[in-house]
Amino acid sequence: MQAGIRCMLIRGGTSKGAYFLAEDLPADTAARDRLLLAVMGSPDKRQVDGLGGAHPLTSKVAIVSRSGDAGCDIDFLFAQVGIDEARVDTTPNCGNILAGVGPFALARGLVRATGALTSVRVRTLNTGTIADLAIETHNGLARTTGSARIDGAPGTSAPINISFRDTEGSVCGALLPTGNSVDMVDGVAVTLIDNGMPVIVLRASDVGRTGSEPRDQLDKDTELKTKLERIRLAAGPRMNLGDVARKVVPKIALVAPPQAGGTILTRSFIPHECHASIGVFAAVTVATAAALPGSPAAQVASMGNGRERSISVEHPTGEFTVSLTVGGTTAKPVIERAGLLRTARILMDGTAYVSEPTLATAEQD
Repeated sequence: MQAGIRCMLIRGGTSKGAYFLAEDLPADTAARDRLLLAVMGSPDKRQVDGLGGAHPLTSKVAIVSRSGDAGCDIDFLFAQVGIDEARVDTTPNCGNILAGVGPFALARGLVRATGALTSVRVRTLNTGTIADLAIETHNGLARTTGSARIDGAPGTSAPINISFRDTEGSVCGALLPTGNSVDMVDGVAVTLIDNGMPVIVLRASDVGRTGSEPRDQLDKDTELKTKLERIRLAAGPRMNLGDVARKVVPKIALVAPPQAGGTILTRSFIPHECHASIGVFAAVTVATAAALPGSPAAQVASMGNGRERSISVEHPTGEFTVSLTVGGTTAKPVIERAGLLRTARILMDGTAYVSEPTLATAEQD
């Protein structure tokens, strides 16, 4: 026998995840995680017995409810579900899955459309980050057709404009947890930074790479990945993250001079596979690093000046534009706001099934 839980599958940005109402899942964390692992088909490298797509970008979960904060509409808890190990990590943010929260909330009746454009303020419970989502709506639901295009997702769709507030240090406690724009880790100059996502930013040339290598080539580069993991493990405690051996943060971004007219070229590791593009918060964080004088990113970026800056972050399948509002001084800039464009589409709305013993165990907890 099987038991069912209401679920939507939604493509958010360049990721895909299973979206649930918080009230439909167990309140106990351990029980909830066992249920999510069962729904996604983990642990199994193919996730053949669940909804997961056998890749970190498609093994994600959103847990959504009306907000307990009077200043927000929706509360959102992001979960990265392990693929070949029984692990559910709620440490990081995910801006791509965030993009699907508005369409989900509208479809489930958690918020009401306010005309042709609806604003939804979302609090990410993982970090306390608050974002405003501007969603085109029609007949009370999120519009899907439109001319907005993002690299890493096929076709075009209606735009979802996201403005982030208070992302600085959302996981590590400070934008620069060591207080430095440059640190030496395992003999490599890095920026340890968190503007919505903890990221270790380093020049590709400092680890003997160009930064323009194809993603598949980097995924097979065991020498490079061993070096990057050594850096990641050493940097974790310095970023106030403790032992990160079993965590998906910090991510790692190799940076190099742009090659396609953008601001900076990236290869992002999440953290053990090379991203097909780059995550939302990783892009924001790398763009922020590029605005810090003397940082490895600033040394290779083609960065303009001024208060409003458009940073084109090149990645393996195109580019990701981040809009930054920069205050402070030239020597000590302050990132006041980050904005970007995403798209999302509901793929399926229905019932996810798990075995009754799995659900019974969860309910007993």
